[in-house]
Amino acid sequence: MRCPCGCGDTIELMILREARPRWDISVNEAGRPSLHPSVWRKSGCRSHFWVRKGRILWCE
Repeated sequence: MRCPCGCGDTIELMILREARPRWDISVNEAGRPSLHPSVWRKSGCRSHFWVRKGRILWCE
């Protein structure tokens, strides 16, 4: 996915069960994805956010 901050970086998130760290993804009835846990970039723009029901929720 592209970083939602607008920096243009591509973010790769591992969703394989055996991967560490990994993220769980779920899709609701409307087809909108949610991720768990939050995404926290440790380099580059250092964005920290949740994806919930297809929306980006920024952490402060």
